[in-house]
Amino acid sequence: MATLWLVGMMGVGKSTVGPRVAYAVGADFVDLDQVVALAAGCDIARIFEDEGEAAFRIKERAALESIAGSAIVVACGGGIVEDPANVTTMRDHGLVAWLDAPVAVLAGRVGDGGGRPMLAGDVRSRLTSLQRRRKKMYEAAAHRRFDAETRNPQEIAKEIVQWWRNA
Repeated sequence: MATLWLVGMMGVGKSTVGPRVAYAVGADFVDLDQVVALAAGCDIARIFEDEGEAAFRIKERAALESIAGSAIVVACGGGIVEDPANVTTMRDHGLVAWLDAPVAVLAGRVGDGGGRPMLAGDVRSRLTSLQRRRKKMYEAAAHRRFDAETRNPQEIAKEIVQWWRNA
């Protein structure tokens, strides 16, 4: 079993669906942002605040490369696809599942964006801008898209498990 990479916008449900998928297949679940934070010795917001987004992306790539090829389920940060090297690593070492939902749904889930450095300011307009910029990147990175707009996390997880087992 290869690595299953879950990608998509913040608030789409990667960290909720991921553990369900992992449990169903007997794999470990890893949140890539937690791997980055552990290695850095501080939370993601602090990295952005103290070192900036570019430094965070370098740490993110290192974390991704450190776990690539493991038989695990990984919830990736929303911007993981912005670095082509990350996309290559994910596709070379597993399957990429894109969880997708419209901005209205994402905005309802992330609330005021507290603790999410990429959402400073007007949350809805920031999400719209990020989604517009990243959509083609998600499409190019993903082996398959999963609709996360109206279905509950258990239904999405079940669909991903079936796909992963048959891939």
